[in-house]
Amino acid sequence: MSFFLRTIDPLKELRDLEKRFQSFYPEAMAKDSGTVEFSPSVNTREGEYAYHIEVDLPGVKKEDIKVEVNNGQLTISGERKTKMETKKDDYYRMESQYGKFIRTFNLSDQVDAENITANCEDGVLEVVLPKYEGDRGVQQVEVK
Repeated sequence: MSFFLRTIDPLKELRDLEKRFQSFYPEAMAKDSGTVEFSPSVNTREGEYAYHIEVDLPGVKKEDIKVEVNNGQLTISGERKTKMETKKDDYYRMESQYGKFIRTFNLSDQVDAENITANCEDGVLEVVLPKYEGDRGVQQVEVK
């Protein structure tokens, strides 16, 4: 006679269902804080003299955007805080959306990191990463 010991977890299926649902609808499963991470769409292109990164940030104020260069990486981060309020004679509705984002890009050796610029207009952030002018080529180092 053989016996099998089996642990029964009656809530396992519900937890699995919640994880699957959260992967499809993260906004709906946000905790009580009302904060949801979001990933803005990004377009990148290379021009003759610079690389360009355009980030769609509707509803994000300029002062809530941070652009940093550190150790060969460009990091764009920020937070979206929007409130939509409707007042009518027979009802009142207010919806709030809060969300944080962070995107990191590895910089090419061709990028002139000291002259990077960023401009936000009409909900689109454009970061211009100028290329080094001329050929950096091989540099000889004097041995002492």
